[in-house]
Amino acid sequence: MNFVRQILKEQISHLNLIFRLSLYEEKGKYAMHYLGALWQILNPFIQIGVYWLIFGLGIRKGSPVEGTPFFLWLIIGLVPWLYISRTITQASNSVYAKVNLVSKMNFPVSVLPTIIIVGNSISFIPMIILTLGIVLGYGIFSGIYLLQLLYYLVSLYVFLFAMTLLLSTITTIIRDIQIIIQSIVRLMMYFLPIVWNVHNFPELLVSMLKLNPLFYIIEGFRHSLLGGEWFFEDIPYTIYFWSITILILTIGSYIHLKFRDRFVDYL
Repeated sequence: MNFVRQILKEQISHLNLIFRLSLYEEKGKYAMHYLGALWQILNPFIQIGVYWLIFGLGIRKGSPVEGTPFFLWLIIGLVPWLYISRTITQASNSVYAKVNLVSKMNFPVSVLPTIIIVGNSISFIPMIILTLGIVLGYGIFSGIYLLQLLYYLVSLYVFLFAMTLLLSTITTIIRDIQIIIQSIVRLMMYFLPIVWNVHNFPELLVSMLKLNPLFYIIEGFRHSLLGGEWFFEDIPYTIYFWSITILILTIGSYIHLKFRDRFVDYL
């Protein structure tokens, strides 16, 4: 576990640099746009509107999900997914895109995926706050269940760090992996409880879908904002999630440290 400790130490010791570069990159994205950073909020809502028209009004005819208005049910799952999908796609390519530059500078390559994770959070956190406001606007308040939102945010960030560290390393070595990741991310949304209630599926199929750790996180956001269930009520699934996350982090840290001195050779 020494390699995991080393990777985590690099993130902590370079936190100031991570936040500064994240903010710099996010500002640069919209520097030449009239609406500027407002696009960070507009883009997600445009996508949410499209999915609501197709799945909410088109397919479901506006029917609620287990008593929850479909728009509300949709936005709670879609907001974290839009952040997850964008972050995985961008961060998995972060090392390859910047390694030639950072190899000439004095900071570890392992912080590159973290910069993407933090940078995308600049729009994600306001979207979560807006989502909470929409939930309250519908007259729904989950009460004490809202406290576990912090737990699921931590779970999300730890999983994303572990996954993007592993993927950014592999895609630098094998470039075809990046295309595969993009394809899988596009399809994965339809195998998660985002646009339809998968609990209506056969129990065996639901159990298979729950093998995806992101299922745990998406459902966790709904439990936090709508109430009804604590994360510790399903101990086996919680243990499974953290076991998979730690395993990915361990493998990712080992492979990253093993190959990163040769990353430039793969360009």
